[in-house]
Amino acid sequence: MNAFHPDLALARFIPPLSYGLRLARLVSKAKPRPVDPGPDVTVRELVVPGPTGAPSVSLRVFQPTGLQAPAPALLWTHGGGLIFGAPEQDDPTNIAFARHLGITVAAVRYRLAPGSPAPAAVEDAYAALRGLVAHADELNIDISRIAIGGASAGGGITAALALLAHDRAEIRPVFQLLVYPMLDDRTTTRTDIDTRNLRLWTAKSNRCGWSAYLGAAVAGPDISPYAAAARREDLSGLPPAWIGVGTLDLFHDEDVDYARRLNDSGVPCELHIVPGAFHGFDVTFRKAPISQTFWQRQAKALADAFSSSP
Repeated sequence: MNAFHPDLALARFIPPLSYGLRLARLVSKAKPRPVDPGPDVTVRELVVPGPTGAPSVSLRVFQPTGLQAPAPALLWTHGGGLIFGAPEQDDPTNIAFARHLGITVAAVRYRLAPGSPAPAAVEDAYAALRGLVAHADELNIDISRIAIGGASAGGGITAALALLAHDRAEIRPVFQLLVYPMLDDRTTTRTDIDTRNLRLWTAKSNRCGWSAYLGAAVAGPDISPYAAAARREDLSGLPPAWIGVGTLDLFHDEDVDYARRLNDSGVPCELHIVPGAFHGFDVTFRKAPISQTFWQRQAKALADAFSSSP
């Protein structure tokens, strides 16, 4: 019996490839090709000051052409297991968000592990958030309606960013969009996960990514929630959230648990579980109906969050 969703049936032919640091370096060298957004969306590169003592942070910014009035914004963080990836890989969905929601989407180019271990990635994301606010007038951004979002490792960084922004109390994102987020380094120690139908991100890849980011401390008792958001006990006061994950995703259990804990803490969190979907299914089979529905649910969650914000 095929465990995959009918729209994703071909996934059974995808080999369960695992990432090590050597393969991650090769992937990083093969940079994703930027997508031309067409005449109705503009794209530019914005450079903002980085964290104290660190390099500047670059943002790939998409906006509806001719945007003149202040509009909401989404700060987006790409995936790649903390060890590879670039903003350009998410051009199609970021362009779609800008086009269909009429918002600014800024994708952050953060430092990667192991060259830049924790908390480099989340500090870069926070610097990007501050940069968006600093350039709000120039970009026609409504600073009272800035959401944060990301996929996979980017989802985990986004969840940590929500914690960091809450604790520093300088900027208050109105929403967090977490697409199969990588939240808990302790998943690397689990031996009870059925790995037969994992695709694109395996248990071995997960150990590599978290070990590169956290070093020898991975899965130990002293990990900061700014590095692995699931380590935070008190989740109260965070922005409302949307979490989407498939049943065949390595992160399924940690994502479902985080959604439950958010709701238990008084933080509204919508959890969307896709039966028979593996990690990154929406990117691998972008045109599949189930993938398009998955994106539409994200877009609706963002639209609802922006419309309900003051």
